[in-house]
This record gives sequence, C-alpha cells and structure tokens, in this order.
Amino acid sequence: MDVLELYRRTGALLEGHFLLRSGLHSPLFLQSAALLQHPLYAEAVGEALGKLFEDEGVDFVIGPALGGVVLSFVVAKALGARALFAEKDGQGGMTLRRGLTVNPGERFLAVEDVVTTGESVRKAIRAAEARGGVLVGVGAIVDRSGGEAAFGVPFRALVRLGVPQYLPEACPLCRDGVPLEEV
Repeated sequence: MDVLELYRRTGALLEGHFLLRSGLHSPLFLQSAALLQHPLYAEAVGEALGKLFEDEGVDFVIGPALGGVVLSFVVAKALGARALFAEKDGQGGMTLRRGLTVNPGERFLAVEDVVTTGESVRKAIRAAEARGGVLVGVGAIVDRSGGEAAFGVPFRALVRLGVPQYLPEACPLCRDGVPLEEV
C-alpha cells in the first residue's frame, strides 16, 4: 500500500510552512483526519498497521484524542482487540475517558497518525500504564521523527518520511518570509 498516495489522493498532504504540534516548523504537513475520514482508506491503514503487530498478543489499542481515536479503532478491529483513547486531562497530560477500562497486566499497542517527537503518544501510553497496562509496541502511519522517536518497545510505521523540521528561531521559511500556517 502506498500510504503517501492515499494522503495525496485525499488532499491530506499539504505543502507550505506549518507549525507542528511539537512546536517545530515544517514545509510539509500530513492532515491525517482528511485521510481517515474515508472509511475504506482508514480500514486499509488499520489493517496494514495491525499486521505489523499481529504477533504481539494485544488486548487493546490506545491512541491520543482526537487524531488517534479513529486510528486506534481501525487497528484494534484488525487485531481483534478493544479500542481505547486518551484525552487531555487539563494538566498537560492525558487520561482515559470514564468508562474505558484497563485491567492490570493487559497488553497494549499505542498508535498515532504521525510521530514527530512522539510526545502525544507518550502521554496516551502513560495514561494506560497508570491503569496497569503493559506496553508492547508503538505504531504510526507515518514516522517523521528522523529515527529519533524511541519508546523502549518496538516502534513500527507504515512509512518513514524524511521531512525537514526546524526550531522556530532557525527556520529558513520564516527567514524567507513564507507565512506560517497553524493547523
């Protein structure tokens, strides 16, 4: 499956000057919600990502809200597992929504659409581990961390993308006066 072609086909691959959630700037942005709004594409991505972890014995899949909700669902469906999500707790972390349960010792996979620094998915991981879950892997549609993201468990992505990312003070797009878009 050509994941980047799916991003292009759905208008989810944007070029310009973007402020990423991490605070970094980039000439490329992947608007995964535009891709995942198509159930057939979302299911295909979920099945492909699930196959990367089919031997891990996953009890549930978790992703950070809001972007990880659909992704955790389609990957969990592919793995025959439960789908959970973590949401912001108002204190800089994440928590599980009331009614979503984790039993101590349950094995889980954490998923994210695009990993740049990995901080969002780490917050979801901490929320599940706080309830006794045991992390067995991290999956992403796109790894744009440049090999920098590490989680202490297998980290697998459908595509690894080498896209420049800049600290705001060192951004050549800012220097060239290219308008910054917040997405």
